[in-house]
Amino acid sequence: MLSCYITDRSQFPGGEAERRSRLLETIRECAAAGVDYIQLREKDLTGRELEQLAREALAAVRAAGAARLLINHRTDVALAVGADGVHLTGTDIAVPDARAVAAEVRAGGGFLVAVSCHSAEEVRQAEAAGADFVVLAPIFEKVKEKRAAPGGEARREGIGLEELRRAAQNRTPSSGARPLFALGGVDAERAPLCAAAGAAGVAGIRLFQQEPDLTGLLRRLRGI
Repeated sequence: MLSCYITDRSQFPGGEAERRSRLLETIRECAAAGVDYIQLREKDLTGRELEQLAREALAAVRAAGAARLLINHRTDVALAVGADGVHLTGTDIAVPDARAVAAEVRAGGGFLVAVSCHSAEEVRQAEAAGADFVVLAPIFEKVKEKRAAPGGEARREGIGLEELRRAAQNRTPSSGARPLFALGGVDAERAPLCAAAGAAGVAGIRLFQQEPDLTGLLRRLRGI
């Protein structure tokens, strides 16, 4: 089973300098342990700040292992620092546009484009558009849902294993080699359930940032 660590330095204690240091150390540890993909997802940073952090993250990845680094949202930053690819959300540019921009800057291809999806239909659309892999979420955990009514927020359950299974079963024949990742409340105990439903990998923040034994975790995931 493949693995994808999604970063969030805000979950670390301390000030900005300490959180940044902890984040880079976790990136190094994940790369050294054998995590397949690392998605730098620090959405509060300016473009310049993200670029600087991305350069440090890429250096940590290259020094420690064979993980591939993707930058969340910012295709331009990913290309500027020499990252392996970009991770797009539903509000970002389309997959073909990201790939076209990358082709103008990076000769020879090799630029990965991953996409966040929230339903089986979105998975089908992303793969049809040419995404290299998709991340379906949230599978298990509850998520906040804003609304205009008094109270301001409601909570709903994750989309569940049935939607993950549907996404895996409804793929086109040409998408078979493109990994489908499960995200949202996934832990080592739930990972086998995701694999049985058709996921090729699992993604998470806490799954990796709060794991004291990354090598052991990766060994368990690879055995699924």
